[in-house]
Amino acid sequence: MIIRTAITADAAAMTALQNRIIAIGGTTAHQTPRTEAQMRDTDLDGPGVISSVVAEDQGQIIGWQSLSNWNGDVHIGTFVQPGLQAKGVGGALFALTRDNARAAGVKSIVAYIRADNLPGLAYYTRIGFVEYESDPVFALNDGRIVGRTHSRLDI
Repeated sequence: MIIRTAITADAAAMTALQNRIIAIGGTTAHQTPRTEAQMRDTDLDGPGVISSVVAEDQGQIIGWQSLSNWNGDVHIGTFVQPGLQAKGVGGALFALTRDNARAAGVKSIVAYIRADNLPGLAYYTRIGFVEYESDPVFALNDGRIVGRTHSRLDI
């Protein structure tokens, strides 16, 4: 597995991976498929993007992570190929993300995680994020209340 900075040519694979995770449901607040343009703007090379890194295995993108300015904070997003979660991909991504954050002068990173996303909650806790707030009435577009945890890691 290679961890590297994402490039524009990764946009299609990154979008496809994110959309696969959205279609499966349960681990992201995103509920509708995203376009390459949307993903690029918010997670790859848009004006608010601080860091975007990918995990590549045998020429395939198997995960990606980004840091972006959103609503006054630096937010993190992590997407790992289904079936490969909890196998070290996220931790490897975060090692480079953390280095990039420090180089950019980021002081803290925020993660908003669905409260029913137990693997996501475990991942962010494992890499050092601490819950500072919760939104127990966060609802999906269909009205289902799933709650959301707001966690932060000070760099």
